[in-house]
Amino acid sequence: MGARLRTTVQTFPGSLIRVTRETHEAPDEIQERVGQAGGTNCYGEANFRVVWGGSRLTWIGGRWTDRDANGNVMRETIETRRVPKYLPLNRWHIERWAPRESYGSPEEWYAQTTEVEDGIRIAALGPYPMRGEYEHCFTLESASGEFISLTPAACDWIVHAIEWSRRQPRQELRGAISAREARRALRWDRDADDLLDDAVPAFHSAPFVSVAGK
Repeated sequence: MGARLRTTVQTFPGSLIRVTRETHEAPDEIQERVGQAGGTNCYGEANFRVVWGGSRLTWIGGRWTDRDANGNVMRETIETRRVPKYLPLNRWHIERWAPRESYGSPEEWYAQTTEVEDGIRIAALGPYPMRGEYEHCFTLESASGEFISLTPAACDWIVHAIEWSRRQPRQELRGAISAREARRALRWDRDADDLLDDAVPAFHSAPFVSVAGK
């Protein structure tokens, strides 16, 4: 039931910036059990799924400052990039699907998430989730915050947690946009060194890093 490991090299368009990430995929048998426990959504996809923090990406738009390995500024640019969605990066995270209605209408989405940088309008949280989106449910780690592997026992714990969650009263997810914006501000308003200190070891060997900020 071991997780599959691969190394992903991300190169940003028009630049020499390359970020190496250690990514993992949850075994099919675990995804199947989680899917059976949580049921499926209107698209026939699992309501719950297991993802690796360093593998799960999301769109973030805004002003980016690219630095070299010594912290020297290479350039500033305004664009949308796919970046890791969750911290810690070196943990397994369980996600729950949220329907598109959770994010309001497309007009509301862009009205609340569009920013203007140097006269350029950019969707700070990326495109509207037309098919809904998976949002963080809980992180698989010990009570003291230590790493937990995807073992059969851990899978049983995840399944029981999902079954418990399904029995709880369903609350509207109208705050999904606000929650995303809060995570974005928390993650990207810190400097590169703080981010790297909390990341997986693979990040420390990356030749370049990128930090977004307003």
